[in-house]
Amino acid sequence: MLNLIIYVAAAAIGGSALGYAGRIYIAKKQKDLSDQKQREIILEAKDEALKIREEAKKEEEKFRKEIQELERNLRRREELLDKRIENNDLDRDNLKKKEQEIDKIKTEIGQIKDKHQQTLEKIAKINKEEALQILLKNIEKEYKEDLIRKIKEQKEIAKEEAQTVAREILSTVIQRLASEHTVETTTTAVHIPSDEMKGRIIGREGRNIQIFEKETGVDLIIDDTPDTVIISAFDPIRRHVAKVALDKLIADGRIHPTRIEELVKKAKEEIGQQVKEAGEAAAYEVGVAGLHPDLIKILGRLKFRTSYGQNVLQHSIETSQIAGLLAAELGADVNLSKKAGLLHDIGKAVDSEIQGAHHHISYDIAKKYGISEDVCHAILAHHDDVEAKTVEAIVVKAADAISSSRPGARRESYENYIKRLEELENIANSFPGVEKTFAIQAGREVRIIVKPEAIDDLSAIQLSKNIAKKIEQDLQYPGTIKVNVIRETRAVEFAK
Repeated sequence: MLNLIIYVAAAAIGGSALGYAGRIYIAKKQKDLSDQKQREIILEAKDEALKIREEAKKEEEKFRKEIQELERNLRRREELLDKRIENNDLDRDNLKKKEQEIDKIKTEIGQIKDKHQQTLEKIAKINKEEALQILLKNIEKEYKEDLIRKIKEQKEIAKEEAQTVAREILSTVIQRLASEHTVETTTTAVHIPSDEMKGRIIGREGRNIQIFEKETGVDLIIDDTPDTVIISAFDPIRRHVAKVALDKLIADGRIHPTRIEELVKKAKEEIGQQVKEAGEAAAYEVGVAGLHPDLIKILGRLKFRTSYGQNVLQHSIETSQIAGLLAAELGADVNLSKKAGLLHDIGKAVDSEIQGAHHHISYDIAKKYGISEDVCHAILAHHDDVEAKTVEAIVVKAADAISSSRPGARRESYENYIKRLEELENIANSFPGVEKTFAIQAGREVRIIVKPEAIDDLSAIQLSKNIAKKIEQDLQYPGTIKVNVIRETRAVEFAK
C-alpha cells in the first residue's frame, strides 16, 4: 500500500514536471513565432518604404524636367520680345524720318502751288476770288436743272419721312385706343301686341292720338303694317320721348288723354335725367372737368343723335381720347385737345333748332358757357372752311377724321355705296393700259391690274399718282383711298 502511495505520488510529481516543461516549451515556441512575424513585418515595411522612395524620386525627376522645359520656353519668349522691341524701335525711327520727308514735300508743293497761282493770276489778270465766282456762276448755269431736281427729290424724301412718322404716331394712338364702334339707326318703330291696341291708341274720333302728338311733338303713323306703329319726328329727343311714353302706355293698358299726359311727362323727366347722366359720364370718361351744368346737358343730348349711323356722343368721346393721345405724342396741350375734341360736335344737339353749320353752332355754345378761346378755335377749325392756327386745332381735326373714317364707324345708303364703288372702278378704267380694276375693302382701296406690255415699272408709279389725283378731283369720300397698281409679267416654258 505504501508502495502504491509512493508510486502515485511519484507519478503526480512526474506529471507536474512534464506539464511545466510542456508549458515552458510552448511559451518559448510562441515567442519564437512572434519574433519571426515582427521580423517579416519590418522587412515588408522596409520594402514598401523603398518603393515609395523610388516613386518619389521618379516624380521629382519628372517635375524637374517640366520646370526645366518651362524655363527654356520662357527664355525663348524673352528673346523674341527683345527682338520685337528692337524692331519696333527701328520702325518708329523710320516712321519719324518718313513723316519729316512728307512734311518737307508738302511744304515744297505748297510753295509750287502758290507760285503757279500767282503766275495764273498775272496771265488771266484776275485774282482767286474772282475766278471762283466765275466758276460758280458757270456751274450754276450748267447744272441748274439738276440742282432743282435734286431739291425736289430731297423735299419728296422729307415728305415721305414725315408721313412715315405721322403714320407711326397715328397707328400707336389707334392701337392704344382700341374702342369698339357700333353703327346705330334711330328707332322709330314701336311694336304693339295686337291690332286692337291700334284702335285704343287712336281713341274715339282720334282723340288719344291727337293728345299724344300734341304732348310729344311727333307724328304717329298707324297704317296697315301688322303689330307696328311708326313714330316720325325730326328731333331725336322728341322721338325718343314719344317711344318711351308709348311703350309705357302699351304696358299699362290704360290709354286716355289724362294718362297720356302723365306718362309723357314722366318720359320727359326720365329722358332729361338720362341726358344729364350721359353728359356727366362722357366728361368723366375723358377726364374733362369744370364744364357748366347746362353745357353738360347739351352734351348729353348727343346720346340720342346719330350721324351716318354713328352715335355722336360716342364719336365725341372717342375724338377726345384720340386728340389727347395725339397731343401727348406731339408735345401739345393734352387737356385743351381733349376738351375741344369732346365739344367739337356739340352743335349737333341743337342744330334742328338753330340755323347754321354745326361747327359754328358748337363754337357759339362754347363761347357762351365760358370756354377758352383756344378751345373754341379748335372746335371751329375742325372743318375746312376755317384755317387751323394752332397745333391743338390740327390735332382735333385729325382726331375727328380718324374717328369718323374708321371701318364700321359710319354707314352709307346701299345705292350711294354701290355708286361710289362703280365710280372708283370707272375712273381707274379710263386710263390707257389698265386691264382690270377692283374696288375692295368697302371702297378704301382700288386694285388695278395693268397690261405689262403697255405699262413699265416707272409708268406704273406715275399711273398710281395720276389715278389718285383724278379720284381726289372727282369724288367725295371719307378718309383715304389706297391706289394699288399691279404689273405682273409671267414667263412660261415647257420642258419636253
